[in-house]
Amino acid sequence: MLDTLIQHVCVVDGSGRPRYDADVGIVEDRIVVIQAKSDVQSDGARQANRPEQAKQVIDGNGWVLAPGFIDVHTHDDTHVIRFPACTPKISQGVTTVIVGNCGISASPAVLAASPPDPMNLLGEQDDFVYPAFSDYVDAVERTTPAVNVAALVGHTTLRNNVMDDMYCAASVEEVAAMKQALSVALSQGALGLSSGLAYASAKEAPTAEVMALVEELAAYKGIYTTHLRTEFEGILDAMEEAFQTGKHGNVPVVVSHLKCAGAKNWGRTHDVLALMERTFATQDVSCDCYPYSASSSTLDLAQVTDAFEIKITWSERMPEHANKRLSDIAAELGVSLHDAARALQPAGAVYHCMDEADVERVLQHRLTAIGSDGLPNDPHPHPRLWGAFPKVLGHYCRERELFSLEEAVHKMTGMSAARFNLRDRGILREGAYADLVLFDPDTVDAAATFDSPIQVAKGIKQVWVNGQASWCEPNTAVTQNITRAGRFLKRGCV
Repeated sequence: MLDTLIQHVCVVDGSGRPRYDADVGIVEDRIVVIQAKSDVQSDGARQANRPEQAKQVIDGNGWVLAPGFIDVHTHDDTHVIRFPACTPKISQGVTTVIVGNCGISASPAVLAASPPDPMNLLGEQDDFVYPAFSDYVDAVERTTPAVNVAALVGHTTLRNNVMDDMYCAASVEEVAAMKQALSVALSQGALGLSSGLAYASAKEAPTAEVMALVEELAAYKGIYTTHLRTEFEGILDAMEEAFQTGKHGNVPVVVSHLKCAGAKNWGRTHDVLALMERTFATQDVSCDCYPYSASSSTLDLAQVTDAFEIKITWSERMPEHANKRLSDIAAELGVSLHDAARALQPAGAVYHCMDEADVERVLQHRLTAIGSDGLPNDPHPHPRLWGAFPKVLGHYCRERELFSLEEAVHKMTGMSAARFNLRDRGILREGAYADLVLFDPDTVDAAATFDSPIQVAKGIKQVWVNGQASWCEPNTAVTQNITRAGRFLKRGCV
């Protein structure tokens, strides 16, 4: 008997292949039968999908059933444990998050004081309680968040563990200690290494330091992801550095949240994507992207400019100025933009630093997967935290017609699972895990905005994680219990 039968759905299976109408049956945590309407079924197959042969029957109403979305770029490291309902993610159809991006990870971390920038994006000192990667794995499994979790190890986190001064190159002994810690984490299931070379706490790390760490990845079939040393005018050189680093270690490279930032850089995605294509001919390289023309991070003096709007989302020293434009704060204080920024630090900011045409160009590219880069600890977050995936489906797929629905779903599921070696995820087929999202393709879209960013997405009808119903559209009758069923996903494991 089936545990759940989802009838009358349009299957978009995550592979990029054309959609088809079907019924889908689940037993425990796996998809066990897909009965396509066009198939000539045996009597046994027809019998298996009769409603009386299932404990739970869901009428899909002709909506799209797809694999649950995989958010390849998150900073949910501590959030999935402190707030395991994971509402910003599960409500938009995300069933798996990859944490530990941009060189910052909650494990393996040892903090003797407040976390340095940008590790403070993940939480306070008391939130970093995972000195070994296995400690983090155990915490996720004990908590059972609403979504699956897979994790990278952050270069900055490794530096913090072994260096008294992070604003210089690591010594030979410090690099050796970092390599050892990375190797242990990889043996415990980490996906690979991430770096955030644009941040002051890692900016002084020479290429050779990162190359030495990447040498540990190949034996574990790990991956290297990087927040480039710069996303501004020097982006091509920064990409070359990343690709050479991956080539040195003979591992895949993912450029995180690929963008051309800064007004002087707008339009250069033609050159950036051409370099990506040329390199891909001989090396495994790719990127992720979020569907917005504004970024968000800590307040960085190097990015302070009057060329585009900067909005402050939080400030430790001057919290009364949160949710204001930096230019307005500077005028109110009677100081320059840079002096205002210094007075606010440490702080968070949204930078409206990109050109929309560049965003669309990157989103469309065949090597681009989707990641939100959302910051769950921000009190006034960028809307991508709650809306990235529905915005791809609603605005960029349905309205802008940048790509087909099949391609949009592939960029959020099958492509992502293959890239990060998540077996039996990101694909809707018999035998795969039942991570599923049911959505209305005519209404799905982000509700979150920059002014009102904490908003549940539109058109996400129901979500299943490992076969368990884990989200249902608000104000909709629910015929089964909603439960948290997420797991920790170790590299390459089922």
